Amino acid sequence: MKKALILLTLCFTTTLFAQGKHEKIKALKVAHITEQLSLTAKEAEGFWPIYNATEDKMHTLRKTEWKEVMKKIENDFDILTDAEATALIEKSLDVKEKELQTYRALVKDLKGVIPPKKIILLRKAEDDFKRKLLERYRNKKGRP
Repeated sequence: MKKALILLTLCFTTTLFAQGKHEKIKALKVAHITEQLSLTAKEAEGFWPIYNATEDKMHTLRKTEWKEVMKKIENDFDILTDAEATALIEKSLDVKEKELQTYRALVKDLKGVIPPKKIILLRKAEDDFKRKLLERYRNKKGRP
């Protein structure tokens, strides 16, 4: 398994240079999650289509929130009325609720594909990846 993981990581690393920034991050995330969850070939075969579809839904939800809520706050905060602010809060809460529903569906769909402990470990692996990515970004920018 270690040789396969090393080979997989090497393949991702060599293809990173030919890809854009988002693709690089996605490839690193795939390698990180695969390593952290120790997915077998069979598990990976069932896991990745479900996970990728969920990630696409989450991306769409976040993009919606950005367009409808955050952009308005960034651009028009000073002229925002209380009624508009209340509407933005409701939109933001709706998006967060949909994200939770999407995560619940992910867990439900993964239950037959990977063991429950790996589902829990997935959340940790995602959080660890985000933290490492942020640290890398900060170090690159020269921040502590």
